[in-house]
Amino acid sequence: MFNKSFIARLKEKLKEWDKSAERFRARKSLPRFFTVSGEDVDELYTPDSLKGATDENHYDENIGLPGQFPYTRGVHQTLYRSKLWTMRQFAGMGTPQNTNDRFKFILAQGGTGLSTAFDMPTLMGYDSDHERSLGEVGKCGVAVDTLADMEIIYKDIDLGKVSTSMTINSPASMVLAMYLVVAEKQGVDLKDVRGTLQNDILKEYIAQKEFIFPPKPSIRLITDMMSYCTKHVPQWNTISISGYHIREAGATAAQELAFTLADGFCYIEAAIADGQDVDDFAPRLSFFFNAHSDFFEEIGKYRAARRIFAKRMKNKYGAKNPKSWLLRFHTQTAGCSLTAQQPENNIVRTAIQALSGVLGGTQSLHTNSMDETLALPSEKAALIALRTQQVIAYETGVVNTVDPLGGSYFVEAMTDKMEAEAEVYFDEIDKRGGVLQCIEDGFFQKELARSAYQHQMELEKKDRIIVGVNDFIVENEVIDIPVLKIDKNVEQEQKAFCQKIKAERDNVKVQETLEKLRAAAKSDGNTFEAMMDCARAYVSAGEMCDVLREEWGEYSESQAAMSAS
Repeated sequence: MFNKSFIARLKEKLKEWDKSAERFRARKSLPRFFTVSGEDVDELYTPDSLKGATDENHYDENIGLPGQFPYTRGVHQTLYRSKLWTMRQFAGMGTPQNTNDRFKFILAQGGTGLSTAFDMPTLMGYDSDHERSLGEVGKCGVAVDTLADMEIIYKDIDLGKVSTSMTINSPASMVLAMYLVVAEKQGVDLKDVRGTLQNDILKEYIAQKEFIFPPKPSIRLITDMMSYCTKHVPQWNTISISGYHIREAGATAAQELAFTLADGFCYIEAAIADGQDVDDFAPRLSFFFNAHSDFFEEIGKYRAARRIFAKRMKNKYGAKNPKSWLLRFHTQTAGCSLTAQQPENNIVRTAIQALSGVLGGTQSLHTNSMDETLALPSEKAALIALRTQQVIAYETGVVNTVDPLGGSYFVEAMTDKMEAEAEVYFDEIDKRGGVLQCIEDGFFQKELARSAYQHQMELEKKDRIIVGVNDFIVENEVIDIPVLKIDKNVEQEQKAFCQKIKAERDNVKVQETLEKLRAAAKSDGNTFEAMMDCARAYVSAGEMCDVLREEWGEYSESQAAMSAS
């Protein structure tokens, strides 16, 4: 990009600049300048800071143009000039009817996609009438037991037109089957159904711990579903490989990047081993990243992710379809950065984080509400979060050109640094026997614990300032914002509805479909096809999970993994 004589002259000028700048350094405002991840930031970035600065092929091979390999500058040529990102707001609370009401509100206010949160019993594969569900039904999301609940959640919402994201993992296939059956009952061709299923079980073992079955059969559930959707639901993103939760558990930006992509490559290898063609399923993979508070570090992370993925898909996995090389991703602002103290400050944090996602080229975006450290978002807080995205889209001018920060010496250097650090982790994971072995041995968990501890020490020493938490504190603060509360009757209502559906359905058909699911689990049959039949018969997610628990067992972390975490 730059000839050697230019770089040589630049080095001489930098020496002169460094001498003249010396008198200002004693006045520095902070003891240390470093990213949220703890990486030191140089005082100045120039062409000399860039990897391969004097290599004339560097631009084409590592930066390029938007919509062209290696997609560092974005997966689309014209990006937001042609189509804005999908504006999703996470919703799911109490009863299915409550959630339906919130979805309609979001769509009426200009939201362009839905994102569904499920309650803890649903996430763990228990029905609302199970004894383990007591006290948790509808608390942190919506309860979904049977197809009847899904019918209510999406009542009067055309599933052929709206794009829906669902945040669920172990029982993800069961919930998707119910969603697809609702579309069938609406008369929607499954080829027109669009959306994304999180369905990323590997990050559960690493970070979030909402797993049910052991890793290998869990991955089989995913590959079975991928195979079905490739044939029947071609616009559905079958898995959203999620770094978000890894980051929330304490990861640095580089760890989030590396561990997320490593998980993605593990799924790709599993699908190939299952006999699937990489170019059949890879175009429907998507990723999910955190937008944390360090603006430029996050942008470098997104750009590096696209570049790494494109090169691996083309060179290692032999994908020939350019659509298989594209890393498309959803972004959510950092929940762990929200504070209960001075919660209105969270509006500002979220806006800045969301802007980093947009400047990093995200395909869809969720903005957290200011009150999420206190409860599920109130209607007003959710509206402010949506308006934040709309202000970015329509008032700031950042959508007017593609990759506006491309070419910034700092951003390009940060992109190179992120890529290099991720490659170091990939080598370490391979040396340790791959992703599954690293989960069993607790490697990922240990790395997250180390990073989280380091971050906490920085806060306690005030090396890092969080406004309103360890500095700029309001003494005797009174929090005066409305908080959403889930009515205590929700659990009894949902439990009664679950039992009513179970009593009124054709229970002979229920048993027939469950036995087909059991047979598929025991053999090499497609478990997702069996789940579609179960969903049509109003079999509950808990009943399907119970059959698989009996056949595959439940997973417990090894002593090594538990001691690491």
